[in-house]
Amino acid sequence: MSPSRFKTGALSHVRFRWFYLARTISYFGSSMTPVALAFAVLQAPHGQHLLGLILGAELLPNVIMVLIGGSLADRYRRDVLIQLASLGSGLTQAGIAAVVLTGSSPYWILPLAVVSGVIGAFTAPAVRGIVPEVVEKGYISEANALLNTSRSVAKVVGPAAAGVLVASVGGGWGIAVDALSFVLAALCMARVRIPSHPPASTESLLHQMQEGWAYFRQKRWIWSITGAWTFMNFLQMGAWRVLGPIIAVHSFGSLGWGFALSFQAVGLLLASLAMLRFKLTRPLRDGMAAAALLGIPMVVLGQGLALPYLMAATTIAGIGSTIASIAWDTSLQQGVPQDKLSRVMAFDDFGSYAAIPLGVILAVPAAEHLGLHAVVRGAGLAFIAVALLPLSLRLVRRLTAADLEAMGRQEDSTVARER
Repeated sequence: MSPSRFKTGALSHVRFRWFYLARTISYFGSSMTPVALAFAVLQAPHGQHLLGLILGAELLPNVIMVLIGGSLADRYRRDVLIQLASLGSGLTQAGIAAVVLTGSSPYWILPLAVVSGVIGAFTAPAVRGIVPEVVEKGYISEANALLNTSRSVAKVVGPAAAGVLVASVGGGWGIAVDALSFVLAALCMARVRIPSHPPASTESLLHQMQEGWAYFRQKRWIWSITGAWTFMNFLQMGAWRVLGPIIAVHSFGSLGWGFALSFQAVGLLLASLAMLRFKLTRPLRDGMAAAALLGIPMVVLGQGLALPYLMAATTIAGIGSTIASIAWDTSLQQGVPQDKLSRVMAFDDFGSYAAIPLGVILAVPAAEHLGLHAVVRGAGLAFIAVALLPLSLRLVRRLTAADLEAMGRQEDSTVARER
């Protein structure tokens, strides 16, 4: 990174630098947990079913509570919420690490997973909504690209490191690193001081959620893409997160699975670096076209192809994932007024994640009845089809980045005049 970027780019903003550091530390820790936890659980009796239950135990309360989390993030200081949530996540991950390291029954992970899901529901809307508060609007796309770059580097290093730990000393140490990363991230967030509190509100949380829902359902460009991700995440989380490690256990092992995930992160990194220089002119169209690439690894895995083919597929998927993520977050952060941003993003999260618990719970039973590889392959093909479906809408195809920015500025001005 050139020193000049600290003078003129997103990193010239002190608050963003500390937020960026906090997220980078957290990314490195969290990138180890999926591999470490999956293979630690799969070693236990009935581990295949237990893995789906643990993922569901974390995801279900997250989906249920995320709308409250979005309202709180629009009501209170997002920097404080993120700091407190980071400390809470550090404690829950430390508890999970202790269960794994001491050889206790993995069923003790279930209540900790529930707590982790609740904390995540309060974290995600605040994290996504804080970016316009720590960097000027003209640098939002660059800020998202920087955050994705750090996340990509973490995903290159983390899964491979977790695979090595699983194969040598056990996955519990990878989860312990994640716990420490959350604590360090909380310390960094203490330096991110939002200059002013949100305006005092006498409205109830329920009224605020209703207000956020009214705005969300009025914006066809938002709910059409959120609806697509409802089905896409249902397919991907069950097929990839649950059935993927099961296939790996019987083929190329934990180390091979870790490298497959790391190659996906290589694609994430390459695209993130490219997005530091390039801006998408039609982010909704380009983002959903790129999102379709995430279905390719599931098709390759379902076909039972060799590990090198899977690593190539995950690299392509990583590129698509980064473009889709940056395009969507930037579109929301530019096109939605600041006072409703976290609530709208919470409804986006709720819609996107609502079917995930069902997906992860049904994945193993579906594979037992239809065949492991057939379910993964079919999920990949369906994922691609659903990702491309929103492109049938003219608004999604035609709305430009300039249109979104103008829309957001106009609505922010309207809100300011009403106050």
